[in-house]
Amino acid sequence: MVWLRNVVKNYSADGQLVRALDGVSLEVAPGEFVAVVGRSGCGKSTLLNLAGAMDFPTSGEVLLDRTSTNSRDDSTLTKLRREKVGFVFQSFQLINTLSVVENVELPILLAGASNARAIALDRIASVELAGLEHRMPHQLSGGQMQRVAIARALVNKPKILLADEPTGNLDTTTGSIILGLLKRLTREQNTATLMATHSAEAAAIADTIVELRDGKITGVKRK
Repeated sequence: MVWLRNVVKNYSADGQLVRALDGVSLEVAPGEFVAVVGRSGCGKSTLLNLAGAMDFPTSGEVLLDRTSTNSRDDSTLTKLRREKVGFVFQSFQLINTLSVVENVELPILLAGASNARAIALDRIASVELAGLEHRMPHQLSGGQMQRVAIARALVNKPKILLADEPTGNLDTTTGSIILGLLKRLTREQNTATLMATHSAEAAAIADTIVELRDGKITGVKRK
């Protein structure tokens, strides 16, 4: 579902060339949970941005569900992201003025679905939050907010789920629960999940662990 082929990503910072990714090749299959580990600044978030068509390689190619992100117009890329990709962030990024069910159904409404509320309620139940549909984000714990974010990310049944430090704002116990939930949903929905984390403990739940250092893959461990 996700292919990166010899991807290079350069940035300019203070007049200096920065190579964030240097010849990265990676594949994530349907139903596979892949963790990318490394220190801050090693290129993890850049890799996820490229995998989600939020950014584009300087050279090389990124394919999402066999569709190249190279040379695509904005409308095509917007549709690709909306239909194929789900995002989960460290900071949850819920809309504070919307209830749980309203946060989850928003992507479906934007896609024009007529049964958005029913779909949202089903996704909320899948992350074990049934009964909390009408609570506001400030009435939830950190773990509950991340569950809402996961339900929202998966509401359109994306082919690809990208998670950037999804347990970074959670305690160890809650983080373990969230990781277990992500792995279960990866299997149930046959989603290709790519998670960036600096935590070896978080990465241990993945099927494949990719070590990234200075923009290069330095090791791959498969279970």
